[in-house]
Amino acid sequence: MKADKRARTTLFSTLSSEERGRIEATMRLVRLDGEPGRVAGLLSHGQKQWLEIGMLLMQEPKLLLLDEPVAGMSDEETERTAELFVSLAGAHSLVVVEHDMAFIETIARKVTVLHEGSVLAEGPMEKVQNDPRVIEVYLGR
Repeated sequence: MKADKRARTTLFSTLSSEERGRIEATMRLVRLDGEPGRVAGLLSHGQKQWLEIGMLLMQEPKLLLLDEPVAGMSDEETERTAELFVSLAGAHSLVVVEHDMAFIETIARKVTVLHEGSVLAEGPMEKVQNDPRVIEVYLGR
């Protein structure tokens, strides 16, 4: 259900029990359910990323475009983010631009390697990692 986002409606509205329930469910999904009253500026870097993802999910997107979502995260935060992304499979499509190949290996069904604006290789991670063109371009062999 899409909300009325006009300024007057937004400023003077109250949340319905259904809307509160969706917010609580999303907070649980992004693992911020223990932080409902905390000011966003006091969250850790990873928690801020999860908050942003939660805000996107509240808009009920079919597609999420994410640019380096785990950059600057701790190993634990990266692992939790991978779990979150895997849990979204089926409900949302994700396109993730990321240089952390261990993270990509955890979440990706299909990997696309770009070089100079063109697709160099595409397919399952193992196939892409063993592609001679990818090895030549990225490893210099």
